[in-house]
Amino acid sequence: MKYMLSRLFYSLVVLWIVATILFFMFRLMPGTPLAAFIDNTTTKEQQDAIIAQFGLDRSLFEQYLSFLANLAQGDLGQSFFHKRPVMDVVMEALPNTIILTMTGLVVAYIFGVLAGAYLAWKRGSVAEAIGIPITLATRAAPEFWLGMVLLAIFSFQLGWFPAGGANSVGMTYDNQWQRVFSWDFLRHLALPALTLAIYLQGLPLLLMRSNMIEILQEEFITMGKMKGLTPRTIVLNHAARNALLPVATAFALGVGGAIGGNVVVETIFSWPGIGRLLVNAVSASDYPLAQGAFLLITFVLIAMNFIADMTYHLLDPRIRLAASN
Repeated sequence: MKYMLSRLFYSLVVLWIVATILFFMFRLMPGTPLAAFIDNTTTKEQQDAIIAQFGLDRSLFEQYLSFLANLAQGDLGQSFFHKRPVMDVVMEALPNTIILTMTGLVVAYIFGVLAGAYLAWKRGSVAEAIGIPITLATRAAPEFWLGMVLLAIFSFQLGWFPAGGANSVGMTYDNQWQRVFSWDFLRHLALPALTLAIYLQGLPLLLMRSNMIEILQEEFITMGKMKGLTPRTIVLNHAARNALLPVATAFALGVGGAIGGNVVVETIFSWPGIGRLLVNAVSASDYPLAQGAFLLITFVLIAMNFIADMTYHLLDPRIRLAASN
């Protein structure tokens, strides 16, 4: 409990630091947040009223204290552009980001774990000689390049999948569940999720392969071979199970990292998620919305790091011993 509380305290401190940096960073950027309200017909009195409405007439320090007080209550302010509470706008986009992230991650980690275990077992074979360079190439390729290649092939050339968006124009659904499990939504999800999966599969594959190679040298593996166990039993029941702990921890960290990295994928495929919302907010100088989107991504990153830390602490007795000492 003491270890958990200490990690929770550090997480809150990091969140406060990030929130402070975001607050001052957006206010030092060029551009005016009143761009969404002011046109040629707006008078000076109307501009002053808008500035007072959003509290921009107060000093920067007063705005900062008000920002922290509202943040502690879960109030992220009003969006300048959408003219709605930031929390409502962000929560509308969050489900699409979660679906995209989890789909890409699950596909990447299932493939990565199975392929990594296979390449470790076939170490020195032709399969490893071909598989490792391909994995490194896909890991090094930028997400925007992978997305554009998939778009060019499967959307523009073959026409199998839509080029962007989450649903076709004019499609209506009774509820979110009906929308998410519709064939139209799944077709729109395929290419961005595949782009994310191709980019992310390198880490679990290489991590699983490295752990498997190390574990396959252990004495209990040699004993299993001497007992006449089949290669499949040795790999799946003994080696793979012991090699999964670091991969499981990496998955928890990967959730936060993938949500943060979805900005590129969502922009390329016009996916209506947090990443695309963030890009549009920055372009429109919508400080509250940009801060809210950044803070949400930061919160997910910190939360998943905390979960990964706790998971490792619970599953690995060596970590618990070091913490108690």
